[in-house]
Amino acid sequence: MRDKGKVALARIVVAHREHVMAIQPFGKGLLGTTLRYPYEVREPRTYFSGIRGRKVPKDMVALASHILETKAGHFDPSKFKDQYETALKSLVRRKAKGKPIEPPQEKEAPSNVINLMDALRQSLRKGKSAKGRRSTPRKRASSRARKAA
Repeated sequence: MRDKGKVALARIVVAHREHVMAIQPFGKGLLGTTLRYPYEVREPRTYFSGIRGRKVPKDMVALASHILETKAGHFDPSKFKDQYETALKSLVRRKAKGKPIEPPQEKEAPSNVINLMDALRQSLRKGKSAKGRRSTPRKRASSRARKAA
C-alpha cells in the first residue's frame, strides 16, 4: 500500500452502526480512520449563509498574525489529558469507598468585561519593553493610513 500510494476501504460496526473506514500505512503498522457517509456531511452554506463578509483592519490582521507566529509549535499529544475521564474515575473511586458524592459548587463567572484588542496591544507592549526591540521590523504606515487613524 505504501509503495503504491493506495489506501484501503473497509466496513466496520461500532456502536450498532456500520461505518466506512480508510486504512493506510502508518509507521510499522496501519492507521484506520472512520469516514462519514454523505448524509452526515452538511453543506457549509446552510450554516454560514447569514454571515456577511467584513473588511478587517490591517492592524488587527497583523496582530492576529503575530499571535499565531508566537504561539506556533509542534503538537504534543502527551500534554493533553482527558479531564472528564480523570474526574469520573475519581468520583467512582470515592463512591466505591462509600464516601458521599456531592455536586460541585458552581463557580461564579468573572463580571469584568475587557476590550480584547486593547488587552492584546497592552500585552504586546509589555513584550516589547522586556525585549527592548522588535523581533520583526515594522513597516511605516502610509500618510493616508495615518490620516485615517
